[in-house]
Amino acid sequence: MENELRRKARELLESGEVKVVIGYGWNRRRTFTTPIFVTRPDDTDRLIFNERCVNNLSVYLTRKYRDIQALGRPAIVAKGCDIRNIAVLISEGQVEREGVYIIGVVCRGVVYRQELWKGELRPEIMPVKCHNCDVRNPHIADAVVGEPSDFTPPEEPAGMVFDKIREVDAMEPAQRWAFWMEHFRRCIKCYACRQVCSLCYCERCITEKNMPQWIETSAHPRGNLAWNLIRAMHLTGRCTFCGECERACPVNIPLNVINQKMSLVVGEAFDYRSGYDPGEHPPMIVFRPDDREDFIK
Repeated sequence: MENELRRKARELLESGEVKVVIGYGWNRRRTFTTPIFVTRPDDTDRLIFNERCVNNLSVYLTRKYRDIQALGRPAIVAKGCDIRNIAVLISEGQVEREGVYIIGVVCRGVVYRQELWKGELRPEIMPVKCHNCDVRNPHIADAVVGEPSDFTPPEEPAGMVFDKIREVDAMEPAQRWAFWMEHFRRCIKCYACRQVCSLCYCERCITEKNMPQWIETSAHPRGNLAWNLIRAMHLTGRCTFCGECERACPVNIPLNVINQKMSLVVGEAFDYRSGYDPGEHPPMIVFRPDDREDFIK
């Protein structure tokens, strides 16, 4: 797969069709994979793809990284789950479809954290999203590398995240409140969840506005609650379950649980799943006279 990937990247750079290839490479010690940005055909041998390529590189297509945008039209190496984020960015007008060349890679799953890698991809070290993935064969791409996958996800989403959602749903309201307050209490307001998310692309985040001050900036329980709930609401109907926010969280707040709960609510209310059709807008940013209202309480 890697040879095929490198050939494609070299072809794109040599032809001038793209100016930079956003992909994965090794760190200096070859112990971890890391995002790399290849601008010269002779450097395409640095590109790799394996089970440790966990980062969602779509964040580098956003205006958070204007230095990368300034390089010119990019190609991006993307797993199916990452392509879902690109589809949302296209649907929200943040990325033009013709403005990016998507090199889709067939994926057989990745590790949750690279530190867990012991030479073999075992189910217990894979994130829940991989066990439920229906886009191992990239669904939107200009070129696809890798042999097709015949993986079939379960009909009902399964795994620790969904077990926890069912557990929280079964709680009394007071228990549910205590559950989340206990987790949000640990938030240190580092905003790693925001920075790693390609769908958190506001030029000025609500946390940085102080006239009026919408969210307390210190790591105070009241401000922590406001920040985490507002971010969850802003991602409602948009989050693709890439899981980068939870993976980046230094205090292990189960952000996948709250984001996936919201995704399930949107799926039930609007029959919508984000990241599959770049031509369809997320339901929270459109109005239809025939929208269902029976879930409004």
